[in-house]
Amino acid sequence: MGWVLMSERDVRRIEVLTEVLSGQRTVASAAVVLAITARQVNRLLIRLRADGGGGLIHKGRGKSSNHSLCDGVRGYVLDLVKTKYADFGPTLATEVLLAKHDIQVGRETLRTWMLEEGLWLSRKQRRTFHQPRLRRESYGELVQIDGSDHRWFEQRGEPCTLLVFIDDATSKLMQLRFVPSESTESYFAALEGYVNDHGCPVAFYSDKHTVFRVNKPDAKGGAGMTQFGRALAELNIEILCANSSQAKGRVERANRTLQDRLVKELRLADICDMSAGNAFLPGFMKHFNEKFSLPAAKAENLHRRLNVQAPRLADILCHREQRHVGQQLTLAYDRRQIILERSDLTDGLAGQYVEVYDFADRPLEVRWKGHSLPYRVFSKDQRVSHTAVVENKRLRHALATVKAQQDIKHLPEIMTNSDKIGYKKRPRQVYGPDYKKEIAAAKAVEMTA
Repeated sequence: MGWVLMSERDVRRIEVLTEVLSGQRTVASAAVVLAITARQVNRLLIRLRADGGGGLIHKGRGKSSNHSLCDGVRGYVLDLVKTKYADFGPTLATEVLLAKHDIQVGRETLRTWMLEEGLWLSRKQRRTFHQPRLRRESYGELVQIDGSDHRWFEQRGEPCTLLVFIDDATSKLMQLRFVPSESTESYFAALEGYVNDHGCPVAFYSDKHTVFRVNKPDAKGGAGMTQFGRALAELNIEILCANSSQAKGRVERANRTLQDRLVKELRLADICDMSAGNAFLPGFMKHFNEKFSLPAAKAENLHRRLNVQAPRLADILCHREQRHVGQQLTLAYDRRQIILERSDLTDGLAGQYVEVYDFADRPLEVRWKGHSLPYRVFSKDQRVSHTAVVENKRLRHALATVKAQQDIKHLPEIMTNSDKIGYKKRPRQVYGPDYKKEIAAAKAVEMTA
């Protein structure tokens, strides 16, 4: 038998038990010090007298477990994993080995073997670390934007989304707005408030939501940019998309803080809906920024003054698309057929492209070279398109829209043939032996002189 190293516990036991044998300590005192029973102390004393200090070492130390698999099985299993199941995890590999090769190996045993051979990485080894990014140096250089879908009014109102604009250099809240969901229209409204209050920043930093980025490389139309991207290009503002949520961690952490502080502030103010919440947000932002914002590394403000008049800004912050005019002076938009009114200007537009301006707060406009064209609309069935792709962030709002449409949609009344000819059902006639026919009293005739 080879040498077996003693642990600290074994050395401590030898010291205490030697004191017992020399009469310096009692068995009860040794049991308390070693945290074992007095009965176990007596057993250890017997082993110490018989075999010396080595008798206190566990007999199984340094030996293989009685339930261990032989080295041949270990090598065979690892060869199978390397050749056939190299990309399998320990759990799935255990199941496959039992089902296909009739080899029963414990999951944790196989995990240990794979770790020793470098075929598997532990959870700690698989962790990814994100390099922290330093703040931008100037105020208005980079503004992070995001939407946080949460029950902001708790059970007092419906859940909604809070749009958050935060400056990267100072962590200052620049714009907050409650909206039904993250959509192009809601971001247009928030952007209008931002540029009117602060001006135009150098760039916005967002996630890969379809409001900001065309996720289909082969998408038709739009010149490779979304409606929000087109509006920012006209305002000379850049839009950058983060590759991960950690990259825009400043706004993500602000969302977590707001989901705690803002929810409680709304509760104290007894605010239950989005309109009252939006009126409350400016005061909350001022108090929040006084407490949490930081000075920028450089004192310069990179916001540029908005040199756009209000009517022009409204034309920028709307949904705009080009549509082809047919020979009958018709064009299709949003499941509607738009018919242009006949005039000297519209008669020559057959085969041309016109631009449709879809505003959030006023009727749709059709323009050609800056001229507004009169039209009438032939509406088709208005509903959320069948098999439409709806992102998770907009699912709740989309379902609410569908339900509202279903509630107002009435089924057509179908008339029966009896209703068409005016038939009215008479009550059942009952005749008995004492039946007497009622004679209607004649109407009295008023005599006039």
